[in-house]
Amino acid sequence: MEKENEEKHLKRELGLLDGTMLVVGSMIGSGIFIVSAGMTQNVGSAGWLTFIWILSGIMTIIAAVSYGELSAMFPKAGGQYVYLKEAYNKLIAFLYGWSFFAVIQTGTIAAVGVAFSKFTAYLYPPVSDQNILYEMGAFKLNAAQLVSIATIILLTYINSKGVKNGKYIQTVFTITKIASLFGLIIFGFILAAKADIWNANWTDAWAAKSFNKDTNSWGSIGGAVLLSAIAASMVGSLFSSDAWNGVTFISGEIKNPQRNVGLSLFFGTLIVTVIYISANIMYVAVMPMESIAFAPSERVAVEASQHIFGNTGTYIIAVMIMISTFGCNNGLIMAGARVYYTMAKDGLFFKKAAHLNGSSVPGWGLWFQCIWASALCLTGKYGDLLDYVMIIVVIFYILTIYGIFILRKKMPNAERPYKAFGYPILPIIYIILAAAFCFFLLKDRTSTCGWGVLIMLAGIPVYYLTKPKEAPESQDQE
Repeated sequence: MEKENEEKHLKRELGLLDGTMLVVGSMIGSGIFIVSAGMTQNVGSAGWLTFIWILSGIMTIIAAVSYGELSAMFPKAGGQYVYLKEAYNKLIAFLYGWSFFAVIQTGTIAAVGVAFSKFTAYLYPPVSDQNILYEMGAFKLNAAQLVSIATIILLTYINSKGVKNGKYIQTVFTITKIASLFGLIIFGFILAAKADIWNANWTDAWAAKSFNKDTNSWGSIGGAVLLSAIAASMVGSLFSSDAWNGVTFISGEIKNPQRNVGLSLFFGTLIVTVIYISANIMYVAVMPMESIAFAPSERVAVEASQHIFGNTGTYIIAVMIMISTFGCNNGLIMAGARVYYTMAKDGLFFKKAAHLNGSSVPGWGLWFQCIWASALCLTGKYGDLLDYVMIIVVIFYILTIYGIFILRKKMPNAERPYKAFGYPILPIIYIILAAAFCFFLLKDRTSTCGWGVLIMLAGIPVYYLTKPKEAPESQDQE
C-alpha cells in the first residue's frame, strides 16, 4: 500500500511552466519587501545597494544553471541531499539534511513566518513584536511570534491533507505576488518617481557609509570594512533569492526532468533577479536613502507604497505582502518534507518520516518540521534568523557546485543531458565569491553565524550514533 501511495504521489504532472512558477513562488517571500532597509544601513548609497542586488542575482543564476547538470544526472532524486551523497558520501549528505532540518528550511520558514506577522501588525498593531505577552529573564514572548507559529501550523495541516491543496495555494499565491510586485514597480515609476530624489540618491552613489547604532550617526567606510558591510548586506539579498533549489526536491513529479528542471531553475532565477533589481531601482527613484534605511519596522515596500498610493495603498500592499509570505511558506513547507522523506528512506532520519500518510504525503516529516520551525520562531528576530540560515545555505551551495567537478572525474561516462553553463569558469567564480561571503560573515557575525556552523557540525556525532549498521546497497541506488 505504501509503495502504491508513493507512486501516486510521484506522478509526473508538472511541466516547464509549473516548475518555473515553483522556483519563482519559493524565491519571492518576504525579503524583497524588507531587507533593503538593513542593507542601506550597512552601505548607505544607491550605487552599492544596486550593485549588491545585481551581484546576488548573478551568483544565484550561476548556481542555478550549475545545478542544472546535477538535476539532469539524477532526475528521480530528492534534490541537493542526493547530489551531495553521490559526489561525496552519506556523511556530507546527512550533514546537509541535518542542517536543512535544524537550520536551513526550518529557519527560513520561521523567518518568513516572522515577516508575515510583521505585515499583519501593520494592519492590526496588537499583534506586533512590541506587544510582549510573557517575559522570563532574557526570553520574551511577543504576539508576532504567536501569529508566525499559527500560520506555520495552519499551512502544515493544509499540506498534510494532500499535495493538491498545497499546489493550489502555491499557484494562486505565486500569481498574486508576481502581479503585486510588478504593480508596485510600475506604479512606483509612473506615479511617484521624482527627478530630485533620484539625482540626490545618485550623487556620490559610490561613497559608502555605514550607520552606527551606538552613536546614532553615519560614518564613511572603505577597504576591508566595506567588504564586511557588503557581506553583511548580502545576507538579505541572498536570502531573498534563496529557495530556488526547491524544484529539485520534486523532480520526481516534473515531466522530462532532464530538460525541464534545469530550464525551470534558469528561467525562475532570471525572472526573480530582474524583479528584485527593478524593485530596488524603484525604491531609489521614489524615496531618499534615509527613508529606505529607516522605514518603520523595516517595511520598505509599505513605505514606498505610501509615496505611491497614499495611506490606502499601503494597506493594500501590506495585504499583498502577507499573501506573498503565506504562499512562500506554503512552498517551503511542502518541499521541505521531501528531503526528510528521502533521508528517512536511507535510514538517516526519524523512521516515521519515511511513511506516506493516507493522503499520500510525508505527514510525519511535515509535523516534525512544523514543531522545530515553530520553536525557531521563539529564538530571535528576523535578522538573526537570516544570519543562522544563510551561512549554512551558502556553505552547502559551495560544496554542491564543487561536487560537479568531483562527479566529472568520478563518473566521466555518466549521461549528462545538460552540462553546467560556463563550466569551469562560472562555477569557480561562484565558489570564490561565496567563500569570501562566508569568511566575512563568520568573522563579523560570529555570535549568530557561529551558532549556525556549530549546529551543522553537531550533526557529525549524531550521524555516527544513529546511522544504520548496514545500509542496503539498493537504497543508495534509489
